[in-house]
Amino acid sequence: MSEVKRPLEGVKVVEMATFIAAPCTARFLADLGADVIKVEAPKGDPLRYTAVNEGRPLDQKENTSYDLENAGKRCVALNTKTEEGREALEKLISEADIFICNWRQGPLKRAGLDWDTLHAKYPKLVMGYISGYGEKGPDKDLPGFDFTAFYARGGILGPLRDKKSTPMLTVQGFGDHQVAMNLAAGVLAALYRAKMTGEGDQVIVSLFHSAVWDVSLMLQASQYGSDSCKFPMERWENGNPLTMCYRTKDDQWLQIAMPQYDRHYPVLMNAMGHPEMADDARFYPQKNLVPNRKIFSEWISDQFAQRDCAEWCKILDDVDLPYAVAQNWDTLLVDKQAWASDIFYEMEYSNGNKRTLVRPPVMFKEMGLPEYNRGPYLGEQTESVLKELGYSDEKVAEMISDGAAVPMDPALRD
Repeated sequence: MSEVKRPLEGVKVVEMATFIAAPCTARFLADLGADVIKVEAPKGDPLRYTAVNEGRPLDQKENTSYDLENAGKRCVALNTKTEEGREALEKLISEADIFICNWRQGPLKRAGLDWDTLHAKYPKLVMGYISGYGEKGPDKDLPGFDFTAFYARGGILGPLRDKKSTPMLTVQGFGDHQVAMNLAAGVLAALYRAKMTGEGDQVIVSLFHSAVWDVSLMLQASQYGSDSCKFPMERWENGNPLTMCYRTKDDQWLQIAMPQYDRHYPVLMNAMGHPEMADDARFYPQKNLVPNRKIFSEWISDQFAQRDCAEWCKILDDVDLPYAVAQNWDTLLVDKQAWASDIFYEMEYSNGNKRTLVRPPVMFKEMGLPEYNRGPYLGEQTESVLKELGYSDEKVAEMISDGAAVPMDPALRD
């Protein structure tokens, strides 16, 4: 059987971006077969050096964070502030189908890499652009990370907690990865249009807008003034206690999810061994629950605390009620379903270590699983990419000598 052609084979992508969101988009396109060339400054993407933040040793031969966002790409390191470096970047963009960038608008315009400038030169080009707060408005030029623009400004960090607790401990990449896949969807649609009509487009995705979209269902509902939508709230104030997380006897947390309260409530009460509660007029139907939420919340919390998590799982399984154990990362890394469904990949590094890496969450039946390669070392393909652009060996050597281009550190050769 012949190998299935990946859908983006023949598509050229130039990425000039740092950290997580925009590089993650380009990594997904590389998985789909695109030739992705990551253009880095001589010092490299800062994500290469965040190991301490994540409790990892700083080792460029085992850089799991960088590999997650940059697998399958090629890297050319250029000093685009030099005339020769900028000329090489321009040649790369002129041959590209897609250009992905996350610079702020001021530097982007000063560098002549803004949409209007590029579109005038390369009308078929698709530009994928990620920002903290969007392209318009008073805060469009603010720096944005998922900690700030996504979690905090986007209405996640403040409201989604128990009123008496502090906001959750945020982790980097949570908002970035959602933004990345939003941009990928838009870029692929724009690429299709460009191939059909010859007209490119700029696709804009922000951390702020993505977060607002994520909370939009309850955000819209909050306009009606119900206290069940006034987050943050105490647990008992929730409008449906059957969509809450409960602590079990063995100190685990069990999330149940029964949004159809009137349908699920009698089933759950019988399964819990309390048939007398199934038609208790204080709690059923749901319209009767509102003035009695605190009583019921205390009662059901006490019930879950009387049995171990495994016992509750069996009870809920037996009546086919939806739930999930709140896993920590140690248990998630050995989750049998995650491994069986190809969420994880075991990467073996040149230093001999094996680490579990995560695949992007889009699978293709016919294409199968893309090969999971590490991300490129800084400047690993500088020389070969420049030669593909028509530069001679002598010219490449001259650019490296002049500091316009940077080759890979020989110490990193596997």
